[in-house]
Amino acid sequence: MNWDDTTDTPAEERLVGASADREDQAVEAALRPKDLGEFIGQEKVREQLDLVLRAARARGATADHVLLSGAPGLGKTTLSMIIAAEMEAPIRITSGPAIQHAGDLAAILSSLQEGEVLFLDEIHRMSRPAEEMLYMAMEDFRVDVIVGKGPGATAIPLELPPFTLVGATTRAGLLPPPLRDRFGFTAHMEFYEPAELERVVHRSASLLDVEIEPDGAAEIAGRSRGTPRIANRLLRRVRDYAQVKADGLITRDIAAAALAVYEVDARGLDRLDRGVLEALLKLFGGGPVGLSTLAVAVGEERETVEEVAEPFLVREGLLARTPRGRVATPAAWAHLGLVPPRSQTAGNGQGDLFGA
Repeated sequence: MNWDDTTDTPAEERLVGASADREDQAVEAALRPKDLGEFIGQEKVREQLDLVLRAARARGATADHVLLSGAPGLGKTTLSMIIAAEMEAPIRITSGPAIQHAGDLAAILSSLQEGEVLFLDEIHRMSRPAEEMLYMAMEDFRVDVIVGKGPGATAIPLELPPFTLVGATTRAGLLPPPLRDRFGFTAHMEFYEPAELERVVHRSASLLDVEIEPDGAAEIAGRSRGTPRIANRLLRRVRDYAQVKADGLITRDIAAAALAVYEVDARGLDRLDRGVLEALLKLFGGGPVGLSTLAVAVGEERETVEEVAEPFLVREGLLARTPRGRVATPAAWAHLGLVPPRSQTAGNGQGDLFGA
């Protein structure tokens, strides 16, 4: 229900990947909330953004520029569309990678209408010349268009109508301070709590005309890795299973059976996640082990392990990155039902817990 971002990463093919494929984009268009009242979760962000938009409407002015940061699938694109709807303004959508030259950005900016919302996804991936042009456009609502080359080049100032830039990024740390400081409102999107995801699943099931019991929604929410996009994707797969294997009603048992078929376990780990943990535990005794060695053991590229599997495993407290290499935590041993060697438990107070 709350979604955003598309990136070219190996995660696209995973059922629990947060990037949106074409099927996700098609379904999400029908499920997106239309205003802040419908948007589930992100309570602080919604409250603060509501104040910003109400104040702008009361002044009869365009809203301040907005920067939204957070992991894929949490609702950045959805919020940008809600901002446009709340301000009763049109929205233009583009992305940082699509703007490789200052001229690309100048063409977009010069065609904006007064009050229009420009949504710039993955803003940190924009080219440096375009980024520098954006500074002036955000602050002074004008750009300098360079005509000609060399000593004879001339800068022609071009006035722009007031507009609202909504920038979205999954890596806020890569934004240069001059750009970040020009946003009047910044917000970080947090991962969702299971109770919030249950509301997301119930709302999506209603819109998709799917019958689901509360415990079925809870089962799906618990495996959704704190991300609404993943919750909606799992809901669609469980719906398919329920229609083929049962009477169409999603219960806890049906949801669990369906997600077992798709290899998504009770904590939301899939085949790749468990493969990394099993290699770390069974082949290397829980570590420490180097990333390259671990990737070879799993049969995946180093970048796939580091960028696709590890972030969730670290966030779940199942794996730790140390100067000596990757190390499994006691929770990883417990999750896979394995007993850590004594060397792993000595001195850390975990021996009694694992019976070692």
